[in-house]
Amino acid sequence: MTAQIHSLWLMASPSDEAMLSGLVGDLAGRFGTPVFAPHLTLQGDTAMPTAALERAIAAAAETVAAFSEPVALVEGSEAFFRSFYARFAISQPLAQLKRALDPEGLDSFMPHVSLLYGPVEAAAKAAAIAEVHARLAGRAIHFDRIGIVTSGQEIPIAEWRVVASVALRAA
Repeated sequence: MTAQIHSLWLMASPSDEAMLSGLVGDLAGRFGTPVFAPHLTLQGDTAMPTAALERAIAAAAETVAAFSEPVALVEGSEAFFRSFYARFAISQPLAQLKRALDPEGLDSFMPHVSLLYGPVEAAAKAAAIAEVHARLAGRAIHFDRIGIVTSGQEIPIAEWRVVASVALRAA
């Protein structure tokens, strides 16, 4: 039997999630790219059993209160899953969650919420990045829960599903 692959996502509050989902949908329609749920990956592609992941996110969520983090900048890259994204500084709560859930990945941690997946025409992408940067830079995004998501590089994006989530501690 093949191990189920999951990722751990930090997810925005419903109002911020709706705003980010709207951006993802607009950009996907504009560029013909996949639609996906906006999220900040705390740990990607792990075969750790779901029960162990549930215990890990519950323990981490008890130690960090829901928090808001301003978008530092909006930028792009050639990486499929980081084609266009909102980047965040490594704040104390983000570092604490990363350390709790993926300590080996802390040195390479680049907290971001992707807004578009896949390659698109460079000039059009640059214009869209400038547009979204003007709209989002400095805007605080409120993060309030951690999800366990059936997702991974080998799983079609349309099949990604949140299988469990836990709220961060109340502020």
